[in-house]
Amino acid sequence: MNSKCETTKLQVANSITDYWNLLKPKIMYLVVLTGITGMVIAPGSIHPFIAIISTLCIALGSGAAGAINMWYDSDIDALMTRTKNRPIPAGKISKSSAIELGLVLSVISVTVMMISVNYISGILLAISIGLYTLIYTMYLKRRTPQNIVIGGIAGAIPPIIGWTSVTSSISIESLVLFLIIFMWTPPHFWALSLLNYQEYEKAKVPMLPVTHGISVTKVHILVYSIVLFIITLLPGLFLKDYLLYETCAIPLGITFLFHAFKVFTSSNYYKYKAMFTYSIAYLFILFICIILASF
Repeated sequence: MNSKCETTKLQVANSITDYWNLLKPKIMYLVVLTGITGMVIAPGSIHPFIAIISTLCIALGSGAAGAINMWYDSDIDALMTRTKNRPIPAGKISKSSAIELGLVLSVISVTVMMISVNYISGILLAISIGLYTLIYTMYLKRRTPQNIVIGGIAGAIPPIIGWTSVTSSISIESLVLFLIIFMWTPPHFWALSLLNYQEYEKAKVPMLPVTHGISVTKVHILVYSIVLFIITLLPGLFLKDYLLYETCAIPLGITFLFHAFKVFTSSNYYKYKAMFTYSIAYLFILFICIILASF
């Protein structure tokens, strides 16, 4: 009896883990951080309950988009080593369960955001989910090497949602945060595509290294990284602690450029991996610096 009970508990725990992974939690953490950043730096105040609701809706919206993405991409996920162990291709979750969860979470997150926070935040959340699922996942990803550039708009919207949760309006400050994420997204994912371009080619996903070659991709990474560095200097113009922010942002940006230059000048797998890994930590730390410099 005890053995059967333990087995049941383990199965439940594994099932919960599988559904959690379906929501792409690593992406969700970053999305939530950028949304909170928008709330923190926005002028005025927000009731703690509303802030929590907004944060939860952003998280649910991100998870919904992740689930729908995994539902649609399960065929190509099964072809690539990096993604073949995801819940659907691994046979842990059915495609029907994934799309149902994604749609339910989409409706809940957008509806609650509209009712409990404000309409503009709900509309922006719906746009973000729609851009990621309908435009990026279902249309752009398999058709153009610029998929991640245009699709990056979806991931750049959360700080604007955080801002509008407080102010009910969009401002230049929130757009600067949007631009930071928008310019960060291509070099981040192009570094990943350099690591896995043969698998993308096998799955017939037209990532930039597949369609235009590795050299062109390296140039794009370097150019976007330079523009990103320039844009990351802008928050210092409106944050309370300008010195603290720039003291953090400049070294972070120089290190990002260093990795981009290393990628540009070499064909070393580990240089590509270092760029990809650092880019994740970079955005987390940068947005934490923005939060700290707002006080």
